[in-house]
Amino acid sequence: MNKKKIVVALGGNALGKNPKEQLELVKNTAKPIVDLIDAGNEVIIAHGNGPQVGMINLGMETSSKSEAKTPEMPFPECGAMSQGYIGYHLQNAIREELLNRDMNIPVATVVTQVIVNKNDPAFENPTKPIGAFYTEEEAKKLEAKKGYNIKEDAGRGYRRVVPSPMPIDVAEKETVRTLVDKGHIVITVGGGGIPVVEEGNSLVGVPAVIDKDFASEKIAEILDADYLIILTAVEKVAINFGKENEEWLEKISVEEAETYIEQGHFAPGSMLPKIQAALKFANSKEGRKALITSLEKAAYGIEGRTGTLISM
Repeated sequence: MNKKKIVVALGGNALGKNPKEQLELVKNTAKPIVDLIDAGNEVIIAHGNGPQVGMINLGMETSSKSEAKTPEMPFPECGAMSQGYIGYHLQNAIREELLNRDMNIPVATVVTQVIVNKNDPAFENPTKPIGAFYTEEEAKKLEAKKGYNIKEDAGRGYRRVVPSPMPIDVAEKETVRTLVDKGHIVITVGGGGIPVVEEGNSLVGVPAVIDKDFASEKIAEILDADYLIILTAVEKVAINFGKENEEWLEKISVEEAETYIEQGHFAPGSMLPKIQAALKFANSKEGRKALITSLEKAAYGIEGRTGTLISM
């Protein structure tokens, strides 16, 4: 395998539903990531935080109404907290796996701010699911009591939704670039990054969640990566998913991906943003490739043995 610069975007299934479960799951998550590093690749890691930031926000909100009177925590700060504790678990698991293979490579998490446009139309139409799943009855009660925006999430239940603006830039990009160039393994744009807008020389946090697939695509472009690997629960992408004429895709062109999107094959909030981010990266420069596959099959995917590959 020739050395490649790879941005790996971890899905929620690699992190678990609570801190205890996550602490155990990341040990398994670390192994296929280190397989890629062991093969001589430069690997940069991004991850989601939907369940985690939702739990932090709900916990802080509940605590603020108790006798303890804990101050209510703004949403951007909840995002920063999720970056910290997810990064803490990931970097330790990856470090341990590296040392188990006698590989002494530094691993670090960068608390990352991702710049968005304050006039992004997403602020008028919240769509990004966060936190726990609810029944329809529970969802209606929360909407009435807390004023949340809650929507059905890809047939899996109801979840709170917040705005999901598109990333424009990464504030800490030069820090990330320097660490990568020095041979460090970097965990960055966690949860899509802390969404901020520019106000003069200040970066001001906004209550939103940037889709981790789009943030991963942005940092992959910035770092001039060869591959963007978007990891999910399935080994390949399908069209006509769940139907009699279901078809699993191996290699598709940018044009084919655009056609499938227009035909409505991919669920919003689920596979659609992954396809869109992969398409954007593959279309950004000749030679760049995006791969969508499962965590366990990532190394095989790079070898062209599985997964769905999108390229020009």
